[in-house]
Amino acid sequence: MSSDIQAETRRLKKVEHEIRLLQKDMEDARNNVGLGENNPELEKLQVENTKLKHRLIILNKAIAAEQGHASGSKCPSTSDGALSILDHLNDLFTQAIATAFPQVCQDVPAVITVSSAAKFGDYQCNNAMQIVQKLKALDVKTNPRDVANKLMEALPASPAVSKVEVAGAGFVNVFLDKKFGASAVMAILKKGVRPPQFDRKRVIVDFSSPNIAKEMHVGHLRSTIIGDSICRFLEFLGHDVLRLNHVGDWGTQFGMLIAHLQDRFPDYLKVSPPISDLQAFYKESKTRFDSDEDFKKRAYACVVKLQSGDADSMKAWKLICDVSRKEFQKVYDRLDVKLVERGESFYQKRMESIVKELAEAGFLEEDEGRKIMWGENRDGIPLTIIKSDGGFTYDTSDMAAIKQRLYEEKGEWLVYVTDAGQATHFQTIFSCARRAKILDANAHRVDHVGFGVVLGEDGKKFKTRSGDTVKLTELLDEGLKRSLDKLLEKERDKVLTPEELKQAQESVAYGCIKYADLSHNRNNEYIFSFDKMLEDKGNTAVYLLYAYTRIRSIARNCGGDFAANIEKVIDTTELTLDHEKEWKLAKVLLKFTDVMKLISKNLCLHHLCEFVYEVSTTFTEFYDSCYCIEKNKQGEIVKINAGRVLLCEATSRILGKCFDILGLKPLHKI
Repeated sequence: MSSDIQAETRRLKKVEHEIRLLQKDMEDARNNVGLGENNPELEKLQVENTKLKHRLIILNKAIAAEQGHASGSKCPSTSDGALSILDHLNDLFTQAIATAFPQVCQDVPAVITVSSAAKFGDYQCNNAMQIVQKLKALDVKTNPRDVANKLMEALPASPAVSKVEVAGAGFVNVFLDKKFGASAVMAILKKGVRPPQFDRKRVIVDFSSPNIAKEMHVGHLRSTIIGDSICRFLEFLGHDVLRLNHVGDWGTQFGMLIAHLQDRFPDYLKVSPPISDLQAFYKESKTRFDSDEDFKKRAYACVVKLQSGDADSMKAWKLICDVSRKEFQKVYDRLDVKLVERGESFYQKRMESIVKELAEAGFLEEDEGRKIMWGENRDGIPLTIIKSDGGFTYDTSDMAAIKQRLYEEKGEWLVYVTDAGQATHFQTIFSCARRAKILDANAHRVDHVGFGVVLGEDGKKFKTRSGDTVKLTELLDEGLKRSLDKLLEKERDKVLTPEELKQAQESVAYGCIKYADLSHNRNNEYIFSFDKMLEDKGNTAVYLLYAYTRIRSIARNCGGDFAANIEKVIDTTELTLDHEKEWKLAKVLLKFTDVMKLISKNLCLHHLCEFVYEVSTTFTEFYDSCYCIEKNKQGEIVKINAGRVLLCEATSRILGKCFDILGLKPLHKI
């Protein structure tokens, strides 16, 4: 143990001893031993006790910072390449508030924001006004600027901070240190783009969830894209992620599908039925179901047989599911989405168990022939666990699923990615699961990741001209056609091989569709417009993909070790950030960890898109102002600024990781 840690430990023990003595004196006072009630001496002891407690917190943090970064320390070390600037400044100002204003610090969490302009520093602490109000309640008069000055004086020294100043009515402006920033950028290059440290959890993500025998349509687009990106994000953070596709593969509709199959393909048990268009097949069976009473009776009989495990009915059901499954997989392959299918059929036996469990515990109530379950506060709409005809519902399935995921899959964090219209349903599921002691709020995290609908350019729900729902395959095909048109317009076919052109076409088409979705706040509706998403300016995938490809080419164009052995250059080059545009770009790159931490709280990927766009535009400013490669009139390289090329390399690595999380495939050539 270092001498500094030993000294801090001795101080810690001394403070703990003083606190115990003070607590004994205060206890004696409360028992009228030595001090009377409302005695000024008692109040003095209470204030002193508060100060000591906060001094103890500060000492504990200091020791934790010294003893190990692996345990989640927020010490401003750049060694792991995953520094959180906001966390570090939060710690510093928390300590400053505790030192300068111990009487109010428990009620005043540090408020740190990114500064709106360079003249206000890089970050700001905006606590002064709040502290003034808290002190006023204690009859202590002061003003925000005096409070800000005291905070600045109490702020612990940090290698991450070059200077601090008070501005305006009490804002504390913080300026980051360039040498520290350069060290942090070099850590990214040497250690890789690292995630912030979190406890590793088993996470179950439920997304996409189409219905068997129905084609995937634009309504499934957002769940699939958002869900996949959330999984990529959580996997980057190091969590153990199970990607579940909760498909609708059970229920009354399968009775009519099986009955129709038996009529259309009577030899289905021997020869696989050639169902090329399952959607049309579904519509045919639905038409018969609605218009033919005899067919409807047969359909209900088929449901009973299926649910009882009849071999022929099960065979028909599997055939229908297989046809759908193959069509779904074509979409998932195109979008590079991986899923584990687990349909509603998987939970059938488990539904019987959950119903029995809830009934025995007294959670089910009779309501007009059905059995319902209320959440914790009996507000909103109850779950219908058993219908009046004795059948199960989606509520039953979801209750069985949440228990299976928590206890059989050992899930610690459950994420459901569905449209915002289902928010109330899932809040009720979570409430009922807590009431039944299935879900433990202290041990489990659950999130409903809702999203708004996709609108057409007319501002109405996105549909075809005939008013039909837009099929997802047709949407992807249209994207491919338009992206190829864009590439041909730019004459990319003259510089790319046919294979490279095809890769570029797919990268642009699918990247644009994904990015247009993810770049909007998922809670809002968004307008689907190929024209806007294929623009090569502004916050679009086309602009970002092209920018990233250009950045990646800079080191390659330098030749030598820059192209063949960049790690050697990294090991032998000192990075300085002397030019203001170099420093501006470095500071943007250092926001990566804080963006990751923000997304871990709200699972909103538009924050990452905003970050990617900020990196790209800031890089353009840097590249326009700072020469990385200097050439003579003959086009020969005469000078390479190694530090600037490494800043380009760090930018490309950060962007590459962001693209991977967003599910975008970079272009190799443009």
